[in-house]
Amino acid sequence: MNADKNPSASLSNEDVQAMERLSSAYDKIRQELGKVIIGQREVVEQLMIAIFAQGHCLLEGVPGLAKTLMVSTLARTLKLSFNRIQFTPDLMPSDIVGTEVIQEDKVSGNREFKFLKGPIFSNIILADEINRTPPKTQAALLEAMQEKQVTIGGVRNPLPAPFFVLATQNPIEQEGTYTLPEAQQDRFMFKIFVKYPSYDEEFQIADTTTSMNSADITSVLSSEEILQLQQLV
Repeated sequence: MNADKNPSASLSNEDVQAMERLSSAYDKIRQELGKVIIGQREVVEQLMIAIFAQGHCLLEGVPGLAKTLMVSTLARTLKLSFNRIQFTPDLMPSDIVGTEVIQEDKVSGNREFKFLKGPIFSNIILADEINRTPPKTQAALLEAMQEKQVTIGGVRNPLPAPFFVLATQNPIEQEGTYTLPEAQQDRFMFKIFVKYPSYDEEFQIADTTTSMNSADITSVLSSEEILQLQQLV
């Protein structure tokens, strides 16, 4: 972006350089994702917008459209901690946020509660098939997504920054799913509909998935760089 082309903009050289870094990082991430994900350009673009705008995303589509692969590959392009949570009907809230256990001090013999962190304590959380677990467990994400923290036993436990929840779900007409409550849906910046690929893209997908070659994904951004770009946005 060149500030001279827009007389109404009063951008400093540092602002222009920062915007160029943002554009360059975006292009590199798309290039890395393209090694694994065929097509889905609009989906990737909306994912990147949400990340740089400090938002969360809900991806909806029928099974087999590489929603999980897309999120996990995106996590590999970013130098961030990553956890995948497979949502199932028997998943409990403590399986996500963590739980308190009683531990005994071997020296003093005193017993005290110790908080064992759950998988949500990561930079990127893939909430896979989030609508396959009951609302009680879905609600375990509400505080984390809004406040970037988890409260256990009256103690606030901050989550690492940056923090993103990228959830996938199958359409509500699929059997064995639970519709997300409005309060839960409100936590997501985008609801992205993942559509079927075109005929040519399906041919490329078949060619890629049946080959013996595996893509070498290179990390593009660190957590510090992402926080700086979020501040710029």
